[in-house]
Amino acid sequence: MSLKEHPATRKNNVRKIREDKMMSKAELARKTGLSVQTIDRVEKGHFCRLDTKRKILVALGLGLDDRNGVFVDD
Repeated sequence: MSLKEHPATRKNNVRKIREDKMMSKAELARKTGLSVQTIDRVEKGHFCRLDTKRKILVALGLGLDDRNGVFVDD
């Protein structure tokens, strides 16, 4: 079973949006108060808590209403 098919992964657009804003993983991690490793896991589609999603949305300058455009499988 590939990583994309694994049930613990979820499709999201965090990496695309971060790169569109010309932001590094380290910068996003700093703005969220999360580790670079956590940002990397989220971008790869691993499960994350709602609080983590909220922090990422805010750090990317998005509102909570934008959640479904960022975290597609929610």
